[in-house]
Amino acid sequence: MTAHDVSPVASAPIAPTALPNIDEAVRRYGSFGEAWVAGMWQADPLGDAVVADPAGRVAAKAVRTLMTEGLGAVSDPLPSVRALLDQLTAEPAWLDRDRLDRASDVLVRYSAQWGLVLGAASLLRGAENWIAAKPLLLTGRYGHQPAVRSIEVGEWLSRVVRPGGMAIDAPGFQHTVRVRMIHAHVRSFIGRTVDEWDTPAWGVPIPQPYMAFTLAEFGHISLAAMEHLGVRLRDDELADIYHLWRYVGHVIGVDDALNPVDEADHVRIEELYSLTGPGPDDYSRDFVKALTEDYLAPQLATMLPGPASFREATAVRVMYGMSRIFLGDTAADALHIPDGRTKHVLRGLRPGLLALDQARLGILGRDRVSRSGYVARDRELARLKAEHGMGHDLVDAVPGAVGGTDQP
Repeated sequence: MTAHDVSPVASAPIAPTALPNIDEAVRRYGSFGEAWVAGMWQADPLGDAVVADPAGRVAAKAVRTLMTEGLGAVSDPLPSVRALLDQLTAEPAWLDRDRLDRASDVLVRYSAQWGLVLGAASLLRGAENWIAAKPLLLTGRYGHQPAVRSIEVGEWLSRVVRPGGMAIDAPGFQHTVRVRMIHAHVRSFIGRTVDEWDTPAWGVPIPQPYMAFTLAEFGHISLAAMEHLGVRLRDDELADIYHLWRYVGHVIGVDDALNPVDEADHVRIEELYSLTGPGPDDYSRDFVKALTEDYLAPQLATMLPGPASFREATAVRVMYGMSRIFLGDTAADALHIPDGRTKHVLRGLRPGLLALDQARLGILGRDRVSRSGYVARDRELARLKAEHGMGHDLVDAVPGAVGGTDQP
């Protein structure tokens, strides 16, 4: 059983007008659906208060300092900063840190598969809802530099997914708080400068439900896609991974009402995202094309044999075929993902991939595979950063970017 109540409720709350199927969402998902709809008006009160503090940049930079130099770096933080820190450092009663480390050891065994599906499944699933994607479009980071955006995500994950990564003041914890503050800066930017944001129709930018959906992107959506690549995890391993994302949700500012506890919650969030989403638009489709053809396929092409033209064309077909498998034909059609025979060939590879992975774990042992996985992942991330000329980790370190602490 999940910790979230899904008992029926009498009526649906008032929702943003551009969202479809609101009554159906509440009828089908009860109080969880009601929390989903109400959450469209809710952002992150503690993070947003720091950015809105009369001290302005001082408060936001104080958090950045604390999240790069340690919690002891600012002796007398402002009240808004102190309130945020109090929430961050009060550990939930349900937290089991050993489970976070076990989850990291499992995920790192599959860094290659996970990195692939985060692009070809998770990010594309997010692109199905143009309202959720609108803040990225308005900040100039939608459809542009998909490689850099993907590597930034990988940089954050490399700190979260490692033993002790989410300990208070550890790199994963610090980076997650920085992501939380980036979201707050984006909301502030839109509120101050973007006249076209239609709050009655769309709700608040980066609301609680879409923050919760991001956890599902890294959780069940990616795990389900990895099964198509021959990855089979034990029930206890899956439970530990969901526990990790529950704690990440707590740190990043997801309210308890929507912070997913287990697989059932992740699935509910995915279904509500699809049910109440308006679908993709042309910007969403442009993003899918750019991500696939400008980043994912070129990376795959480097691992294929043959002349460059053959490798590049094959890689594009394979990536689109994978996305078709991961998303399903209906969603893929809406995103204008090309169809073809490749998806059928790829489906036939699943049993063989599963057998190879089970042999790998049996011969080398899980612990050894995890140790080598951390080394290989960090080496690959360094290669990608060098290949794309990246000298920063997250966008808040890019001068002039929305979310950077040099911005008002």
